[in-house]
Amino acid sequence: MRLFFFAFLIILSESIFAQDKHKISGFIKDGKTGEELIGATVFIEELKTGVVADLDGYYSLTLDEGRYTIKYSYIGYEPQAMALDLMQAETIDVTLGQSSAQLKTVEVSAIRADEHIRSNDMGVIKMNVSDIKTIPVIFGETDILKTLTLMPGVSTAGDGNTGLYVRGGGSDQNLILLDNAPVYNASHLLGFFSVFNSDALSDFKLYKGGIPASYGGRLSSVLDVKQREGNMEKFETSGGLGLISSRLSFEGPLIKDKSSFVFTARRTYADIFLGLSNEERIKNSTLYFYDFNFKANLKISDKDKIFISAYYGKDVFKYNELFGFNWGNTTGTVGWSHIHNEKLIMNTSLIYSNYAYSFDLFVDDTDVNLKSGIKDYNLKVDWDWYKNENNQIKFGLSSIFHDFSLPSFSTTSSEIEDLKVPSRFAIESAAYIHNEQVISPRLSVNYGLRYSLFKLKGPGDVYTFDEAVERVIDTTSYGSDHVYSSYGGLEPRISFTYMLSEKSSVKTAYNRTRQYMHLLSNTSSGSPTDLWIPVSDVLQPQIGNQISSGYFRNFKDNMFETSVEVYYKTMQNIVDYKNGANILFNPTIETELLFGKGWAYGIEFFVRKKVGAVNGWIGYTLSRSMRQIEGINNNNPYPQRYDRTHDLNIMLGYQISTNWNISGTWIYATGNPVTFPVGKYEYEGRVISFYTQRNAYRLEPYHRMDLSATYEPNNSEKKFQSSWNFSLFNVYGRENPYMINFRESETKPGQQEAVRVALFRIVPSVTWNFKF
Repeated sequence: MRLFFFAFLIILSESIFAQDKHKISGFIKDGKTGEELIGATVFIEELKTGVVADLDGYYSLTLDEGRYTIKYSYIGYEPQAMALDLMQAETIDVTLGQSSAQLKTVEVSAIRADEHIRSNDMGVIKMNVSDIKTIPVIFGETDILKTLTLMPGVSTAGDGNTGLYVRGGGSDQNLILLDNAPVYNASHLLGFFSVFNSDALSDFKLYKGGIPASYGGRLSSVLDVKQREGNMEKFETSGGLGLISSRLSFEGPLIKDKSSFVFTARRTYADIFLGLSNEERIKNSTLYFYDFNFKANLKISDKDKIFISAYYGKDVFKYNELFGFNWGNTTGTVGWSHIHNEKLIMNTSLIYSNYAYSFDLFVDDTDVNLKSGIKDYNLKVDWDWYKNENNQIKFGLSSIFHDFSLPSFSTTSSEIEDLKVPSRFAIESAAYIHNEQVISPRLSVNYGLRYSLFKLKGPGDVYTFDEAVERVIDTTSYGSDHVYSSYGGLEPRISFTYMLSEKSSVKTAYNRTRQYMHLLSNTSSGSPTDLWIPVSDVLQPQIGNQISSGYFRNFKDNMFETSVEVYYKTMQNIVDYKNGANILFNPTIETELLFGKGWAYGIEFFVRKKVGAVNGWIGYTLSRSMRQIEGINNNNPYPQRYDRTHDLNIMLGYQISTNWNISGTWIYATGNPVTFPVGKYEYEGRVISFYTQRNAYRLEPYHRMDLSATYEPNNSEKKFQSSWNFSLFNVYGRENPYMINFRESETKPGQQEAVRVALFRIVPSVTWNFKF
């Protein structure tokens, strides 16, 4: 705390010693589409320094009076240089044209070549969607979440799963944002696809550590995803036809050079192939998803811009008139950006998010229905203050109203009574301030402070439990205007970058995070019936502390990037379950939970070749993720179910010619921890399995290879363009374990045997992409 306020006072006092300085600011855009170029660089040749454009393509820097050469650049675009005699504040908007000699390579980020070593970002992964199109994935669908799992420190539960586990944290500890709107379940088709249609997206950024103070509400990471704004110059149509899914998008100007829109739609048709089955139960089943993305923006004036962003997606699954469920996300954001002056920009957002699921069970003529979900209404205001060339200050406020719709049960039978667990309501507010400061040519620092406050409000019932939290001893009812519990605290964030030379640097970061909601789930694969609940008098907020440090070095004129990062993370008030816990239809769910602590530590190695005909990366993580819960495993530590000691990912791409690009990935990971029965006994005619230690065994190691080839005809100058993508998932047919079932041995009656269940062997995919 003292360090933060002392440093802030130093920043404010700098103005006393200011010389004659002037501001240069403006927007950097694509000269063809009019879209802002996020992360474009502005470089001052004489000073050997520069800045990076923000999420609106806006840049700002303050210089002494004098003559300068300014260079504007962005990967894949022709750089533009200009001479400027700076005598007063200047507003300079720049448009860049795409390079005709652009290489079709896999680039992880479109930023300055040495940003890897100079940036204050610590534990951050940046990617542009256009740069991951050739990475092979299941069913041939470009997927940002699956691409992220190829990076060190990020893992998944296995095949057909989009849940992210970042540096030992749970899938619920990731804040996933789509144009500032939280996405509570990022999976489609039981985890085989993510909710992110790559045709609708521009770029994304994952914070594994060194999380800025502007983000909060989750313990482990932040994934910030931005949608494209559309072409301001002309109308375009694009899409793709695949074996089980297709995509279509439209974009163009609403008012030329002032506004644009982009609309995308996607649907799978796996249900069509179910009808070809010889089994009547499968033939009468349904399985598909669809989603829509929309974004429109309007430049009202030189200082004002508004945008509207929306997403809607839904999954539908029904099995032979026996049972079925559907789930989906709806998000919406209305944003207003206002430039007060060349130093201060305000961004205001109204945000809506809704995640809901419904489960149906059909018994004879009776339909049993289960519903649950969570809704958010959010107001967020952020300011960017470009104080001078050495300090960029961000500060803001936010307030979210949470509506936790806990499970409700209804039936068409008049003999069964409906059941509804009362909803819970809360208001989550926060204020933050953050500064990016250049102290010297070698040393820069990012530091900030966030204060978060979480209030539980009525209407609702509050239960008082006995000391063992096994039964209710009292109930208090509150009205809609009553706040009955509050939680909050400070969350300091700081990171340092020190340049050892022009080619290498060391970085260190610390952040504290708080999370006021828990995800209750009995699976590791992100079931749609997972239950989000807020904190309570028993269920305390999760608190995380992470410290990380790393060495970063580039080789051969920034052709190769390398890094080594180490981290240690502690987590308080972690939740696990009692044996046989019932988390549905339980208003006193706290009686089914156990509490404790967790910790994770590891080292991450990363090597990447950025340019040339051959490109790609190798990432390796050596880590552990442990839990210690009172009442589990005799109170001894045990590995979390997504703990992976070794995790190796290799991604390589090769540009064979101007028409053909091939790529491949190979993945190896330690098997996930599991709890196996060590024996059995018979009680009242039933055979009951006997368990001892939690997660004491592991599945077999996971490994597979995927290959992809992309063919692009020489049609770049034609109005109609197309390409083909061919991919093979799990090339050598490895049967990786998805789950383990136990059954009586067919050859040795009376003995139990473990049976491995695998989802996939070899999965071929073909996709035709087009644009006109």
